[in-house]
Amino acid sequence: MGSVGVLTNSVLVCAPLMSQSVEQMVSDMQEAKAQGADIVEIRLDCVRDFRHPQDLKFLLKNKPLPVVIVYRPKWEGGQYDGDENMRLETLHLAKQLGADYVDLELKVASDLIGEHKLDKHRSSKMIVSYYVDGSIPSKEDLSQLVAHMQSTGADIIKLVSNSSSITELSRIFHLLSHCQIPLIAYSIGDRGLISQLLGPKFGGLFVYGSVEENPVPGLPTLFSLRHAYGIEYINAETIVFGLISKPVGHSKGPLLHNPSFRHVGFNGIYVPMLVDDLKDFFPIYCSPDFAGFSVGIPYKEAATEFCDEVHPLAQSIGAVNTIIRRRADGKLIGYNTDCEASITAIEDALKVWGCTNGEATLPSPLTGRMFVLVGAGGAGRALAFGAKIRGARVVIFDLDFDRAKSLAMAVSGEAQPYQDLPNFQPEKGAILANATPVGMHPNKDRIPVAKVTLGDYKLVFDAVYTPRKTTLLKEAEAAGAIIVSGVEMFLRQAIGQFNLFTGGEAPREFMRDIVLAKF
Repeated sequence: MGSVGVLTNSVLVCAPLMSQSVEQMVSDMQEAKAQGADIVEIRLDCVRDFRHPQDLKFLLKNKPLPVVIVYRPKWEGGQYDGDENMRLETLHLAKQLGADYVDLELKVASDLIGEHKLDKHRSSKMIVSYYVDGSIPSKEDLSQLVAHMQSTGADIIKLVSNSSSITELSRIFHLLSHCQIPLIAYSIGDRGLISQLLGPKFGGLFVYGSVEENPVPGLPTLFSLRHAYGIEYINAETIVFGLISKPVGHSKGPLLHNPSFRHVGFNGIYVPMLVDDLKDFFPIYCSPDFAGFSVGIPYKEAATEFCDEVHPLAQSIGAVNTIIRRRADGKLIGYNTDCEASITAIEDALKVWGCTNGEATLPSPLTGRMFVLVGAGGAGRALAFGAKIRGARVVIFDLDFDRAKSLAMAVSGEAQPYQDLPNFQPEKGAILANATPVGMHPNKDRIPVAKVTLGDYKLVFDAVYTPRKTTLLKEAEAAGAIIVSGVEMFLRQAIGQFNLFTGGEAPREFMRDIVLAKF
């Protein structure tokens, strides 16, 4: 395993502050420092009735940590709409007063060079910034843009984009790896999140994180950067694992995998990857740096097509939730850790409650039971095959009746129309498993079956794990059923993934403690 635990990068964690008063700005600077920021970006254009120069002097006198002064005009996406000369005079004064960094837009920096008005103060570093409107340019165009920015004499250059696809971010990583001067480059929004998180690996200077109480859309929080991702430990040798999903924001995988990597001394990072098209994604993220992936909704079935090899269990299920890049040849190998995770969670709960069908000789407490499955997607297929292997009689409901019939045929089960589910009367002692997103945050109040039937089930399992105890589980518990949360399945499948990711043994108790504390 790669070593971890020693601070190995020089990245600075920067908190952008957009407070509306200078007093609040000072308070927010102190809070950002307490939450782990190394530096703050002060947006003067957000301060109401900003008074030049007294407010600037007040801010710089009371700063508890290094600052970047930004006074962004409306034409560059900011809020300042006043006199341009006054704005530039304020930025000039910030340099004179000893601001650690002053941010200047590329257009302005270029104009000032042409007019021979761009001075530099040794105590204050100049950041020349540019917002890329639209899709991220080609590698060649980016290189030309950087050369133009570098010609301004900038100490640091900063490129911000709003990527429409995660595949575009590879150009940012390439740029970070090859730039000859300090560079800040990232994309905002959910699709751009990994450009922030992986910046330290590819050579970025700043990583931006928001203060917990004032979250910035598309930015991780300072707390998550420090505690979930361990941003200060990421270096060029860090191995990347990603969750491929859409949506991806609900995932708690980073909260579990990243601390566990650090706990066992494995130099890896686990990041959420919002992917729109698998066909475009895999050819781009094909380097050894990206050593494996979790696969979430809605790609567990489709992802099998992009694997060079599929483990026999995953092949029979027709769905993968884990893909590993084999080191020897770079081929993608697909696995399914959902199946055993979900079924053993159900079996163990039945055993704890002494539900063994009265036959100690039976191979599983599921043997012979009716197993009612709602959802025939990737998670549903894993549950169906697991139940079949244990000898259960599987009844499947899905919005797509043809998909339900196909799965039923594969597991020698029975398919029923989804519209019949509210009136379906199960056998006494049956098992109910929800493998749909029904009941997931934010639509937490829905349940997939009729409430009056819950009392007929011996056990109810819900693959949804946000929230931990779904409405379905609350109603089932009230009706007298044994309940099993998707959190238990999540933990068990994550342990299986961890073993595949690292080639080692997962710290089971450590991971369970995280789940109990954080989920």
